[in-house]
Amino acid sequence: MTASPSEAISRVIGALTPDPRRPDCIRILVQGRPLLTIPRELAVAEELAPGARLDDTRYARLCAAADAEAAFRTAVRFLERRPFAERDLTRRLVLKGHSPGAAAAALDRGRALGLVDDARFVLHYVETRAARGRGPLRLRRDLAALGVERGLVDRALDGAFPEGAEAPEIERLARKRLLQLGALPRQVLRRRLLAFLARRGFSGALVQRTVMTLVR
Repeated sequence: MTASPSEAISRVIGALTPDPRRPDCIRILVQGRPLLTIPRELAVAEELAPGARLDDTRYARLCAAADAEAAFRTAVRFLERRPFAERDLTRRLVLKGHSPGAAAAALDRGRALGLVDDARFVLHYVETRAARGRGPLRLRRDLAALGVERGLVDRALDGAFPEGAEAPEIERLARKRLLQLGALPRQVLRRRLLAFLARRGFSGALVQRTVMTLVR
């Protein structure tokens, strides 16, 4: 949509100042007030200077860059706390109010900088959650909900749960749970222990054998 004459006049750059919180960004001031914050290299490429008027096309281009910059900064704040899967991070950026396009641009930038990497994320996720007693079925469900590619999940789980590696972990969790359950009828103990291990993401003959062995 074409801007009105008054809107066009209001887009005359009054000053360009460094963003005090982001040294790699420039703030565009119009009539003494910040209009947009964009990457410094874009300001140079656009040859922005005080007195320049931002026409509709240029203004739209700068707005898109400002939105992408804001989305990237939000993504960095998320990633400073912990790793995120790509699709989950994109979803969170949109929930924060960033447009899908800006979120996608932020993700591309994070991926290029090595900040976002689903292969690395899934290895970290499986390693940390397996250490807390989560089994492969639970981990597979959780990672699928986060939108991680199935092949990455398969490789991570194969590495974390090689054949026979689940037995000690299942027995440890089962013994700990039995102490918490206390004195209950045998059938009740078996049922609750099976349900507990299933919630943790374990299943199959190994779980059945463990429960039958511990609850005689």
